[in-house]
Amino acid sequence: MSDGQPRTRIQLCGRFAARVAGRRIERELPGRQGRLLFAYLAVNRDRVAGRDELAEALWPRGLPSAPDLALSALLSKLRRLLPDGSLEGRRALRLELGAQARVDVEAARNGIHRGEALIAAREWYASIGPTLVAHNISQRRFLAGEEGPWIDELRRELEDIRVKALECTARRSLGIGGPEVAVADRTARRLIDLSPYRESGYALLMTALERQGNLAEALRVYESLRVMLRDELGAAPSPTVQQLHEHLLTPDSVG
Repeated sequence: MSDGQPRTRIQLCGRFAARVAGRRIERELPGRQGRLLFAYLAVNRDRVAGRDELAEALWPRGLPSAPDLALSALLSKLRRLLPDGSLEGRRALRLELGAQARVDVEAARNGIHRGEALIAAREWYASIGPTLVAHNISQRRFLAGEEGPWIDELRRELEDIRVKALECTARRSLGIGGPEVAVADRTARRLIDLSPYRESGYALLMTALERQGNLAEALRVYESLRVMLRDELGAAPSPTVQQLHEHLLTPDSVG
């Protein structure tokens, strides 16, 4: 394509969309099971999947009376729809989309890995793009309206990516400083709401509040974490968070 975008782009989070070799095919897929089959093959395109595995992914609540025939019919329709050679194998199958294809689940994984690496290297501005990609994809529901063990597993993975993306955003904003500290404050609060037992969210919020001169509120955040962990888990905050609390208690902690 002249705009430099991949000719194959698969979107499985949010609105289902599939463009393969420049052609939109989502409306031509053979019904609900056809969409599920294509989605399963797309997110597992780095390996082969046996027919039993595919049948279990398509019919998790119980196989139809003739599962092999039903699966064969779906695979046959899918082969006719895709470019020649895209669906490899007969008993063990793999979807070949090409190295330049973009599958949104893969983009979210790659984005958070890249974002975390850049944050670790203190490359604050360079981390913005990959982290934003990871967050934007992961906040949309994977295969909305569908259920199944493999779907639930991917949703949990994407939820974890979303949490990590929020943490990266807060860390980046603190690293940049200035007006971005307010962004760290808001993002850390969202992180706590989404993952209330993730102590790093509280540490980030405490740091952001300290940077803004709100020391008493930062101490209150620590106390809320301490009480929650004590009452619900019989535990204490981690040594890292306790050290931050001790820092906040020193006279020169602000500034």
